[in-house]
Parts: sequence; structure tokens; C-alpha cells
Amino acid sequence: MDEDLRKRIRREAEANALFNALKHGSDAQVGAILGPLMGANPEFREHGDEVSGVVAPVVNEVNDLDEAEKRARLEEIAPERLEELEAEDEGEEHPLPDLPNADDYDEVRMRCAPNPNGPWHLGHARMPAVIGTYKERYDGWMLVRFDDTDPETKRPDLDAYDAILDDIDYLGFEPDEVITASDRMETYYEHARELIGRGGAYTCSCSGEDFSELKNAGEACPHREKNAGVVRDEFEAMVDGEYDSGEMVLRVKTDIEHKNPALRDFVAFRMVDTPHPREAASDYRCWPMLDFQSGIDDHLTGVTHIVRGIDLQDSAKRQAFVYDYFDWEYPEVVHWGHVQVDAYDVKMSTSTIKGRIEAGELDGWDDPRAPTLQSVRRRGIRGEAIVDAMVELGTSTSDVDLAMSSIYANNRDLVDDETPRAFLVRNGFSPRAEDAERDYAATEIPVEGGPDVAHPPVHPNHEERGERDIPVDDAVLVETADVPADGERVWLKGYGPVRFDGDAFTYTDDDIDVVREEGVDVIHWVPAEGSVPVRLRRMDGDVYGYAEPGYADYESDDLAQFVRVGFARYDRTEDDETVAYYTHQ
Repeated sequence: MDEDLRKRIRREAEANALFNALKHGSDAQVGAILGPLMGANPEFREHGDEVSGVVAPVVNEVNDLDEAEKRARLEEIAPERLEELEAEDEGEEHPLPDLPNADDYDEVRMRCAPNPNGPWHLGHARMPAVIGTYKERYDGWMLVRFDDTDPETKRPDLDAYDAILDDIDYLGFEPDEVITASDRMETYYEHARELIGRGGAYTCSCSGEDFSELKNAGEACPHREKNAGVVRDEFEAMVDGEYDSGEMVLRVKTDIEHKNPALRDFVAFRMVDTPHPREAASDYRCWPMLDFQSGIDDHLTGVTHIVRGIDLQDSAKRQAFVYDYFDWEYPEVVHWGHVQVDAYDVKMSTSTIKGRIEAGELDGWDDPRAPTLQSVRRRGIRGEAIVDAMVELGTSTSDVDLAMSSIYANNRDLVDDETPRAFLVRNGFSPRAEDAERDYAATEIPVEGGPDVAHPPVHPNHEERGERDIPVDDAVLVETADVPADGERVWLKGYGPVRFDGDAFTYTDDDIDVVREEGVDVIHWVPAEGSVPVRLRRMDGDVYGYAEPGYADYESDDLAQFVRVGFARYDRTEDDETVAYYTHQ
């Protein structure tokens, strides 16, 4: 890291630390600074291992100032941040705008309508995060409706139904009702029959290519004025499965000369030869298109507000034609842009992730490299951290980027205070080829003259939680990069000062002042005997190493902060090896 970059990091870190300390009325925390710092300055990320070492002393300097000094310093170096802070003090608006006309309804009723064609990726979390937050804000009602009426193109995954409900629970929300569209086929048929009776639909046997030419020319299909009795008979034949795929569809009559060709006489039902994977729905062959099915269900379940992507504006317009035929009032609609999450090499797409799993490139939906909710959950990231980050994006119609560092910062705030510390010495890396230079190694070094047991705190900020007892015996393992030059000293964290003579560490009688005043490095370590072999699963490859002996007592889902490495979730023990999942720094 060059000096100019170091100065930039210090400057940005100081502004962030001052803002954080003033906002919360307490000392700034390094963990709370790193996430926003990395998110706002992507160029810092490649130096991630060094950034925390630059940030920590800056945070300490800020914490030594009183409130007035902090405010004055923030005004000096980042006046716009002080203005932001003062605006917050006056009452900052919620990142989610008020729902349109919410006061006009006795109850705000919203729906989350996933297609269960696979478990959820991170982008899917935005919908339940926002709808669940609105539900709490308005004391409203939330429906989860599985839109599974496409048994072919977006074929439902039988495991996804429960997996999605588990993800919603993980995010901290509980739906008031859960329904499955493929259980409601007779309801859609009844409304199609009524629509035919109102003159709003007709059966069409044009090929897709022929109808497209007519539609684009603004010309009516020759079947458009078909006798209503014929339409009813042909629709019943569709329901009875008497047509093959592509042979007959039911179309909604709209405006054949509408300025938007996509709205001209759209398909409401089509034939699908592929059986639905759910046994209860496997006999159906006449399936509603999503715009019809969703529109009917929104009305019947009393949905008052719909949140959907800006790319689905035409869906609202198509459904409005159906609502006009039935004399229904269309719900309020909020459109938003797409969200893209950084930090992953795998495209955030259900089909792409599924393909990578089937090809053996990912171990499963919870592989740490997969941008899925199952993955971040297994890594020990709390659902609340994701919800808060998604809500902060608001509901802008513009596409938005979500930095994983924002989720990490939120999670760090949630877990840092309660998470015990532990030592992990890394000793090997199984990376992708382009990361091969990031290998780790451990060195065994004898220790002479010191105590037999070290007593580092369980948590440095909570003396009442006690200490960890780590036997030293005759030797320790340290990361090779931390081995000092001959004659130099290091401070073995939780143990004390030692001098390296080229062969061994010799305990000295120096006090902690040598760290602050003479720049002696503080390093982590584990005893050479009795340590716990660990495989740490990370997004960029598995790291192998050894944890302090007490790590053997951890249980699945326990979180530890490996000092100088990061947070990790204990997963399991197999074949005399402990497997943990890296959470974040």
C-alpha cells in the first residue's frame, strides 16, 4: 500500500469514525467503520487485510476526543457529513416512502409472490424485506402466494416452497396467509368463463408467428369476433386437455390498435404438455398466464398495494383491462428498479446458480460462493442485517447496487458485542487458480521462559465474561508472515512479549507500552500441540488452519471472531476436521 492511499484511508476513516461516534453518542467501533468505508471506496477492497490496521489507530484517536472536539473536527474535514448528522437529529425521513393512499384503506394488504423455481438468491430478499417492513409500519397484512402456474419454462422446484418460507422466517417475517396458485386452478377457470360471458376473451388458434404479425400491424385476429358459445366450448376443450401445446390459447380482448403492441389482445391461458411436478396439479394442461392468475388473486385476496419491478409496468396495464371487465378497482402500485449485489462472480439468477450446481461448479445452494440466502445464512449472517440493507435502498425506479459490505457492517453491529474471540492460525489455502498467490503457511516455534498457560479475554470489552485458558507447553504455531526477524520482538496476544532468536521465542519482561510506544507487533498464535484442525470455507476458496483447543467445545451455529482473521460460524466436525464458514471481517 503506497503512502497516498494510506492517507486517503486515514482521511475517510476519520470522517466515518467521527460521524459514527456523534451519531450513536458512544465510542466508534472499527467494525462499524470498515463496512461503509469499503462500500463507498471500492478501490480499498483489494487492500482489505491492511485497511483495518490503518483504521484502528484513527478510531482510537477519535475516541479520545470529547463531543465538542469531535463535532468541530468533523466540521473541519467533512462539513457535509456534519450537515447530514444535523439533518438526522431533526428527524430524517424513512428510506421507504409512504405507501400511496394508504389512509384510504381499512387495512394495508400486500403480497409477496415468489415463483418457486428454486431457492432464493440475495436479490429476492428485497421483496419480503420491504413488504414486511411496510406491514409492521402500517400494522398491515402480508400474503405469500406461490405463483407456480408455469410448469415448463419456470418449472417449480418441489423443495423451493418450504425453502422460501424458511428464508422469509430467516429474514424475520411471518406471513398472515400462504396460498399456492396451482391449488386454485378451478378459481381461474371460473373467472375465465365469466370473462368470456362478458365478451372480454376469445379462443385463438393462430400460430404465434401469425398473431405477432397481425398484432404488430394493429390488425384484429380472425377469431376475435367468434361466437361466444363457440369460445365457451373451445375453452372447455382446453380445460379438458383436448388441445396440444401451441394449438389453442384464450386471449383477453384489449385494444388491438393500442400504441403499445405488448398490450394488444394478450394471452390469458395456454396449453402446456409438461405435467406440473406437484401431484395435486399434475393433471392440468390448460394453464393461466401470470398476468391473469396474479390479477385475479390480487383482487380475491384483497391486496391494496403491489410492489413490483419497473420492467413489469405492462403487467399492471394488462391486468387493468381484466379489472375493467369485472368492474374491480385496481390496487395501488409501486414500481422499483432492479437490485444488483456486488462481491460475487456467480450471476444472481436462479437458473444460472442451478446450472452451476448441476455442473458441479458449486457444492449447493449454500456454497459460500453462491449469492443465495441459504449461503449467507450458513455463513452466520443474520437476516436482520440483510433486511436493513435492503430497506435502505428505498423504492427508487432506478436500478440500485447493494454492496455486501453494507450487509457485513449491519451484521457486525448485531454480533460483535456478543461474539467470543478465538485464535486461528492459517496454514494452507485451496483457492481458485487466480488466487494462488494468497496461500498461507504456519511455522512452529519453541517458546522458552514464559508461563505455561495464556489467559486472553473471552471478549476484550467485557471482562465479566472471563478468560480463555490456552496451554502453551513447549511451542506455538504462528503464521509464517508474522515471524519476526532475528532479534526482533513480538507480542503473542493474550500471552505476552517474546523475542525471536532465529530458532525460538524467549519470553521477556516488557510491558504493553512496547506495543504503543515502540511499535512491537501483536500477533495471534495457537499451541503446537492440542489445537483444532479447521477448514474455513470462504467465497474465494477454503482456508486450512488450526484453532485454539477451546474451539473443540463449540457447537453448530456458534459464532466466533477469529482475531485478525474475521467472524466465522461453526458448522460441523467431520473426519477429525472442524468445518467453519467465514462470515466477514
